[in-house]
Amino acid sequence: MARKQRAALLPTNIILLQNLVKRDPLSYREEFLQQYAHYESLRDILMASSSSIKENGIDEELRELIGFITAVCPCYKEETKQFPGELKTLLSEHHRDLNPELREKIIQCLVMLRNRDIISAESLIQTIFPLLTEYSAVNNNTETNSKALRKQIFHTLVTLLKSLNSGTRAARLNKTVQNLFLSGLTKENALFVTKITIKLWYSQIWNDSRTVEIMVQSTLSGDAKVSVAGARFFLGADKDLYEEGNDDSDDEVDISQLKHHMKINKKTKKQSKKFDSAVKTIKKKQNKDPNKGTALNFTAVQLLRDPQGFAENLFKQLATTSARKFNMEQKIIFMNLISRIVGVNKLQLLGLYSYFLKYLTPKQQDVTKILAACAQSSHDLVPPDAINMVVRKIADEFVSDGVSTEVCSAGMNSIREILTRAPLAIDQALLQDLTAYSKSKAKAVNIAAKSLISLYREVAPEMLMRKDRGKEASIKLQGSKKGKSLQFGVESSVQGIPGIELLDKWREEQGLAVDDENEEAAWEEQQKDLSDADDIDGDWVTVESDKEYEISDGDDDKEDEDEKMADADVNDDSDSDLDLSDDDESKNFAKTKKNKTISRKAKKKRREIQEAEEKKYNGDAEESFKKLAANRILTPADFAKLEELKMEAGVEKLMGIKSSIRNEEEVDADGLVGPVKRKQTKEERIESIREGREGREKFGSRRGKIATPHSTTNREKARKKNFIMMIHKRQVQGKARRSLRDKQKVLQAHIEKQKKKGY
Repeated sequence: MARKQRAALLPTNIILLQNLVKRDPLSYREEFLQQYAHYESLRDILMASSSSIKENGIDEELRELIGFITAVCPCYKEETKQFPGELKTLLSEHHRDLNPELREKIIQCLVMLRNRDIISAESLIQTIFPLLTEYSAVNNNTETNSKALRKQIFHTLVTLLKSLNSGTRAARLNKTVQNLFLSGLTKENALFVTKITIKLWYSQIWNDSRTVEIMVQSTLSGDAKVSVAGARFFLGADKDLYEEGNDDSDDEVDISQLKHHMKINKKTKKQSKKFDSAVKTIKKKQNKDPNKGTALNFTAVQLLRDPQGFAENLFKQLATTSARKFNMEQKIIFMNLISRIVGVNKLQLLGLYSYFLKYLTPKQQDVTKILAACAQSSHDLVPPDAINMVVRKIADEFVSDGVSTEVCSAGMNSIREILTRAPLAIDQALLQDLTAYSKSKAKAVNIAAKSLISLYREVAPEMLMRKDRGKEASIKLQGSKKGKSLQFGVESSVQGIPGIELLDKWREEQGLAVDDENEEAAWEEQQKDLSDADDIDGDWVTVESDKEYEISDGDDDKEDEDEKMADADVNDDSDSDLDLSDDDESKNFAKTKKNKTISRKAKKKRREIQEAEEKKYNGDAEESFKKLAANRILTPADFAKLEELKMEAGVEKLMGIKSSIRNEEEVDADGLVGPVKRKQTKEERIESIREGREGREKFGSRRGKIATPHSTTNREKARKKNFIMMIHKRQVQGKARRSLRDKQKVLQAHIEKQKKKGY
């Protein structure tokens, strides 16, 4: 035991001394002070001349002493009061002179001191965060090992903020760090600040508007790499990279290692299948489109403080920048982001549509993505003239008889997506020209034109040709007294409460009377729930349930007059039949008059059908509204049930209202081309052939073949023997002695036999 204690006093046994100090701090205080004095001397030498440390190689000794003092710091708090500040000064002022390993050790020790609550988290972050600016990617070199340092700082900050926000939110710390990021965001550290922010966002640690503001500043930083990373964050494209569990390299497949095993180890089916599956996985990741199948980060977009300003600044950065700054792929990412922000928030950015025009050509790279961006940026609050030029450009460039089927169908589908969001963005003549492609022999173009017809049958059937309107739309148009057409800025609405007839029908099915006894109890329950609300002013007003209210409608009298006039015409026609003469001329006249009477009756019947159709859309709602409004007052529970019934029945479609397209929905760029059958490659054809052969028997004759395994016959064995072994056989010698005539007979018999087999 004495030998061990004496060995602990040696400078080389720092680890053993550390163990003894932790067990008995008071007994080994002198030894600790001796090591601490040694540390101070080495630190002074370092500050005086860093080259001597590197030359003498004593940096390793200094690393051990720093680690030792950090480990036993809680045992001697009074003696090591200045130690954390010395480490901060050493790292902040002399970080360029330090050896990379020593610099890494100091950061680790500062993190350890923070974990033991010797220094605060704010102090640690303010010490290591400025190093990101000092060691930027521009100044990266092997001497300073800046890449490893930035990676260490990145993991330190992320791990620290995750641990402090694991239980309850450290709101003060989060706000301090976010303000530090906003104020200290420079071109040098913008990329790492962006990565840290995205990592914390997808870890559900930072999810407020201040975090979104950091990403807005990163996206508008001007640096291509940082701006694209910010844009992809708002598009939700990099979510899989930053989610938990996806940053571990253990799950990744090492192709080189598998190839090495395939060369050295014994080849087995299991290994080959594993290798093939790994290759498919890698190819799938490499060929995956970064913009395909991405859902918009709606939480981030909704937390934008100034979406209009953000969209304008993004467009200014995209439109005014030089062509060398962003490549075409990056420009498409920004187009996609701007269009999504404009479409979701229904913003006004008229310059965006004229910017799209120069890229709307079939030969443009990734033109389907640009077409999808055009559709996503369209909404009903944009002036139709601004979108009309985009629709006209697409129609001129893509939709014609001189282009391929893929190009034509992509143009038609793009126009349909735009017009779904902005139906007024096309004139009647151009619409009728496009719908004429419904007779095209190309399947994709035919489907696209018919989908455009179906859209306008619901939205504005009067813009279609008469033959394309359909039965329901034609009846609706004939029955409308006033020509109801779409107008810019005017939304189609229904008088009363939309879907009220569904609530009336549901109450009848449930057997609930109009004067329900539970109505008063329902109102009292709602009043009790809302009595404590601070945002409600005034008192409840008691409404008399026995009092009746008359609701008049001016259209009813007009419809009654029209019916009386129609009946009068029919009666006049029937009376005129009695005054006909008996001659042929009179018979023909009577026959004509009778046909006219039948036609009038048919018109009347058609008008009744049409009125029934109108009632289907509006009449049920108006009658139900009158019925319920005159007898009872709807409670909040009724409105909640009404919303539920509307969701189930799709009341907007039943009432003939244009189904509002949610701009949050992404337009699939690949889906714009339509169902076009492309020519398969050789590999695809072989793969399809192999799939077709699965589960079936092979083709060919089964004559002479036995399904069960068996031994070969002597005749089969003789055919495989060497000729020298068979030359003495009678059959072989007989062939050699044949005359020319015998050979001709054998050959002729062979030919006839082959013909009989069907060859």
